[in-house]
Amino acid sequence: MDNVQQDLNRRIGMEESWSPAFAEIPVLLEAFAKAVPFENMAIIEDRLTPFSEQSLKEKILVRGEGGLCYDLNGLLYLYLKEAGFSVTLVRGVVYHQGKGGFHDIGRTHVLILLEHGGESWVVDGGFGGNIPLKPVPLTGEVVTSANGDFRIAKEDTSHGDYILQMKLSYRSDEWQEGYAFDTTKPVTDLNELAEVQKTVSVHPESPFNRSPLLTKRTDTGSVTLTKGSMTEWEDGRLNKKDLDDDSFNEYRKKRFNV
Repeated sequence: MDNVQQDLNRRIGMEESWSPAFAEIPVLLEAFAKAVPFENMAIIEDRLTPFSEQSLKEKILVRGEGGLCYDLNGLLYLYLKEAGFSVTLVRGVVYHQGKGGFHDIGRTHVLILLEHGGESWVVDGGFGGNIPLKPVPLTGEVVTSANGDFRIAKEDTSHGDYILQMKLSYRSDEWQEGYAFDTTKPVTDLNELAEVQKTVSVHPESPFNRSPLLTKRTDTGSVTLTKGSMTEWEDGRLNKKDLDDDSFNEYRKKRFNV
């Protein structure tokens, strides 16, 4: 399992030999978001294995599962690094829209910083239904994708020096905070993500250790599965259906292959 590029290309439906240029990273992110779901079933079903580079590759590239931000962006980081890009992982704190403030569980969001053309760009394939689907520059320039508008604000907080802001397609006309992140404290060892995994899996304030959540992009929008419902956006139209346990398990296999 030494060739992440080849194995991930196979999983996301690209030619095994494909190696994206910077301008093609949106193609990579779109294909990744459709093929590799953001999901927490390993936590919910108590079958989490301690995080390591090897366990990450086995989880997504061998067993065909998805994962949370540290899994998805951890693998994208390895892929982009193998493809020759200058990338680092950094950590951030997610904004809690309901509470109107940042989460209390610390820097548990993991994202990628990519250096290109003398600029720094956020690359994030692990922010659930809120992924930008394109690199977002730290300059403040607005980037528009099928999932909405995204920008990075330079703002010093107790959680870092920048904030990702978003206006999600069909869901918000106003800018919302996504997460604050700290470019001054890069992840220097991939094994640091084991700490993130542990916090997300056991912390009482974690939103990911209580009930199932699976979401991914589709050709027409996105699909999200929870214990009681399936929500699908199709060309701007929202469809939601209630599910019992049997239906949940059926759609989990049928739509997410998890």
